[in-house]
Amino acid sequence: MQSETYKGYKVWGHAIQQQEELLQPIRFGASGTVTQNSKFVEASGLIGVFDTEEEAERAGLDWARAYIDSHG
Repeated sequence: MQSETYKGYKVWGHAIQQQEELLQPIRFGASGTVTQNSKFVEASGLIGVFDTEEEAERAGLDWARAYIDSHG
């Protein structure tokens, strides 16, 4: 999980390990969360599935920043 402060909000990018079948490679689902003053503002659903944990976390952060830009 990665976090940063963006325009007065705390944004989080999450990576959720995904593996549909035992013999398939592990991939990571992405989601994002927005908080302000330690209070929940919004969370995404599953944004997409990525090959690395870092890509998934970045996608979650990107979603959270875009949410603030359009709603904040």
